[in-house]
Amino acid sequence: MLEKLLELEKHYEDLNAQLSAPETGQNPALFQKLAREVGDMREVVEVTAIYRQAKARCDEADEIIAAGEDEELVELAAAERKDLSAQIEELEAQLKVLLIPKDPNDARDAIIEIRAGAGGDEAGLFASDIHRMYQRFAERNSLKIEMLSSSLNPSGGFKEVVFSVTGTEAFGRLKYESGVHRVQRVPKTETAGRIHTSAASVAVLPEAEDVEVEVNEDDLKIEVYRSSGPGGQSVNTTDSAVRITHVPTGIVVACQDEKSQLKNKNKAMKILRARLYDKIMSEQKAKRDAARAGQIGSGDRSAKIRTYNYPQGRVTDHRITLTLYRLEEVLDGDLNEFVQQLALAAQEESLQSADQ
Repeated sequence: MLEKLLELEKHYEDLNAQLSAPETGQNPALFQKLAREVGDMREVVEVTAIYRQAKARCDEADEIIAAGEDEELVELAAAERKDLSAQIEELEAQLKVLLIPKDPNDARDAIIEIRAGAGGDEAGLFASDIHRMYQRFAERNSLKIEMLSSSLNPSGGFKEVVFSVTGTEAFGRLKYESGVHRVQRVPKTETAGRIHTSAASVAVLPEAEDVEVEVNEDDLKIEVYRSSGPGGQSVNTTDSAVRITHVPTGIVVACQDEKSQLKNKNKAMKILRARLYDKIMSEQKAKRDAARAGQIGSGDRSAKIRTYNYPQGRVTDHRITLTLYRLEEVLDGDLNEFVQQLALAAQEESLQSADQ
C-alpha cells in the first residue's frame, strides 16, 4: 500500500505544479480540470502524510524496544507503539476506502427519465408521485430541476417524464435510483378497496458535455410536428414539437413542452447526448464487469429495486434489504437514508472486490 501512496503523493505534487504553471492560468478549462483533480486527491494525500508519520514513529519505538538499553524508555516506547498500532490500523482502513476509484461521473449533473410501467392509469399516477419525490429531494438538497420532456395519460399522470437535476454531486447522489419502482396501494378508481400493484421505471443518466459526445448532423433524422396536450394555444397550433432519431443507434428523443421549436430541439439534443454517453459508459462497464456483476451499482434498469407499500406505510429497498416505515416522508423527498446506505453498500462491495 505504501508504494501506491508514494506514487499518489508524487502525482499530487505534479498536478499542483501544473496548476501553478502560467500557461494553465490562460486555459480555464484545463485549470478547472486540474483543480478538480487536486481537490479530489487532497484528503487521501493528507491522510497519507499522517499515516507515514505514524509508521515512522512506530519504527522508532521498535528500535528503542529492540535496543533495550533503558527499561523506563522501553516501557514508554511499548505503550506508544500500542497506541500507534491502533492508529495505523484505523488509518489503513480509511485509506482503503479513499483509494477506491471514484466514479468520474459523480460530480456531473443528472438526467432522470421516469416511465409508467404495468398498471394502466394507476402506473401513470405513481410515475407522477415518483417525479414529485425527486422534486422534493432536489429542494431539500439545494439541487435544481428543469423539465425537459413529458407526456401525460388520460388520468393526469405521466406516461413519461424527463428532467435534469443540476447541482453538487447530482448524479452521484441519484445514480442508485435507476431501476423499477413498485407501488402497492388501493387506486382512487378502485371501488372494491382491493390493493393493486403498479410500477414505474427510472433511468438516471450522467449529463454529457458537447465535446464528450460527438453527434454527426448527418446521423440525425429531425422531424417537427404539432404538439398535443396541455400547453396553451401557441403550443398546439404551431409545429413546435421536435422528434430526433439517431440513426446509427436507433435512439429516439421527442420534446414538445416548450412553445419554441428551437428550445425543444435544444432540450432533445441534451437528452440525446446523455443517452449516447450512457450507452458508451454502459458498454465500457459491461466489458470491465464481464466476470463479475455488482448488485448495488450495476444500474440494471429492469431490476425491481424498491417497493412502496401504502397499507403498511413502508418503503423497502430490495438491494440492501432496508425497510423504512416512513412512506410519507420518503415520498416527500426524504431519501437521504437510502442514498447513504446504498453508497455504503456499493463501497463495501468495491472493498471486497479489491481484496479478492
